[in-house]
Parts: sequence; C-alpha cells; structure tokens
Amino acid sequence: MREFDGDYILADNVWDELVWVWRQTEAPKACKVEIVEALITVAPLSSVAHNGAAERVQRRLYDVIPQEWGVYQRLPLVVPARLGLYVPDLAVVASSALRAGDEQLIPASRAELVGEITSRATAANDRTHKLAGYAEAEVPLYLLIDGLAPGGPTVTLYGEPEDGTYRVLASVEYGEKLTLPNPFDLEIDTGVFPTS
Repeated sequence: MREFDGDYILADNVWDELVWVWRQTEAPKACKVEIVEALITVAPLSSVAHNGAAERVQRRLYDVIPQEWGVYQRLPLVVPARLGLYVPDLAVVASSALRAGDEQLIPASRAELVGEITSRATAANDRTHKLAGYAEAEVPLYLLIDGLAPGGPTVTLYGEPEDGTYRVLASVEYGEKLTLPNPFDLEIDTGVFPTS
C-alpha cells in the first residue's frame, strides 16, 4: 500500500483501502465509525437509554468473567472476510488480544461474546449484517438488545455459529430473564433495560 500526500492511496486490496479510509474518517465526537458490508458508516451519539443498557450488562458480566478477560465498549473488531470493521456496544475479549492487535484492530474471532444495542441508525445493520459477520467470525455468542424490534422490545441471544450463521439460543421480551450459557452462566434481568 502506498499513500500519496495523505489524500489517497494505492492499496493492494479492498480491505486495506477500506481500513485506510476508516482511519482517515473524521466524525463528530462520540459518533461511531464502522465498516459494514464494505461501506463506511457513521452513527450518531448513543442515547442515554442505550448507554444505560450497556452499563447494566457490563456490570453483570464483570461478576462472572475470568480475571484475564475484559468487557469493552466500542472496541474495533474486524471481520475482513465480510469487509467489516464493527465497533460493538459490548465485547468480552481476553486482555491479551488487546496487546496483540494491529493498532487496536482486534479480530472479531477473539471475542467470547459481542453485544449490540439497536438504535434507529444501527438497527438494520445490528439485526442482519453484523449478525452474519459475527457468525462468520465464529464469535461464540451474540447478544442483541433490540428495544426497537417490530414486535416490541426483545433481547435475543445467538450462538453455535456454523457456516456463517447462528442459531437462536433464546429470545425474550423486555421484562423477562435471559440466561447466558457457559462460560458465563449468568442470568440477565431484561426488565432493567430502559425502553426509550
């Protein structure tokens, strides 16, 4: 890859070019810049309710994860096979992966669990493209907190990735409890999630 005056590059492949453009993208503070299906996307600042849901799950996860794992918000995870660079709302990753990453671009396959919380700007990608991307990377568990689901607010846990697809392990309406399987063995009370 050759960069010319910081304005453009000659890349050997599409992935390198996309990551270069992603790094060059200037967005307002707190906006999320991702690559989804080879498109650079910018999502606006998350709502207070969005952050509240992330905090509640993160706090519970720290009660059960091993000391050498961390729970990270907005950690860039890459799925080059799908031309994707996602910045999930939650990612459980071994701390050693952060030290081994290329400028903090961590392979999504290093995550034990990824969580996305839908917003009006991200719902379609969270439900489809990221679902497929995380399955392609064989992330063991994908937790989708979807307060905007067409049938009403739901939380869906996907797992057992195979051939780029997940199985639905559980799906509950807000207010019900959802259990994360091993290695977490954690019950999440979805009734504490803000609805707006």
